[in-house]
Amino acid sequence: MDRPILDRAALRDAFERDGYLKVESLFSADEMAGITATLDEFLRHGVGKMPPEQVYYEDPDDPQSIKQLQKLFDYDEVFRDLMFDGPPRALAELALGEPVCPVNMQYFNKPPGIGQATPPHQDGYFFHLMPPRAVTGWLALEPVDAENGCIHYVRGSHLVDGFRNHAPTGVLGFSQGITDFGSGVDIAGTVAEPGEAGTFLLHHAKTIHWAGANTSPTRSRRAVGFIYYGESAEEDTDTKAAYQAALDARLRDEGRIR
Repeated sequence: MDRPILDRAALRDAFERDGYLKVESLFSADEMAGITATLDEFLRHGVGKMPPEQVYYEDPDDPQSIKQLQKLFDYDEVFRDLMFDGPPRALAELALGEPVCPVNMQYFNKPPGIGQATPPHQDGYFFHLMPPRAVTGWLALEPVDAENGCIHYVRGSHLVDGFRNHAPTGVLGFSQGITDFGSGVDIAGTVAEPGEAGTFLLHHAKTIHWAGANTSPTRSRRAVGFIYYGESAEEDTDTKAAYQAALDARLRDEGRIR
């Protein structure tokens, strides 16, 4: 199926300037229907194959309240093809200017009325990379706006050296958030990015971003995420493994994962 013609230079310029890029319709309506159907089937029959630490619920007592799934490409060929050979990887390589390694494919949901806000954070704080050359892609599976929790970016925040100070948030799936967010620079630089189903966003690992709660009584806010590391980035595997093990243990103790 024909792909939309993308202005690669403009997308690269936007990424380097703003720390993110946006494509309104990366996939056709038929392709989006296929992705959504595959995901719906997996939610019905595939989640039971996943270890508990890869499945997060808004309400651990409600199996219908899935908030986040990890490593989807390990469980379905459609997801694997999308992650390894699909347009998200091509855009990740365009943005970083180098080959990339697929790391994680995630499902995100903010269920109606109970989907929590995503605290301001920088993904690279969790990645433990040097240099922090990585990107996260985000594909909307349905319309997203201020009511159901669209993503907000702080434009240009990836250009600042280092990472902002983070601390535990208590928000499942986003365990760390920026402690001093809200300065004049943060507010002035923030831009909301609503969109229709099929809207694709890609941001740098250092770009500050956040999303509001889902205040809609009827609409969910479902999306698929893609994490790619640049070939030049080296991961501190020991530090990352220790961080993940401590997080999983805490979530089990708190009854946050089933």
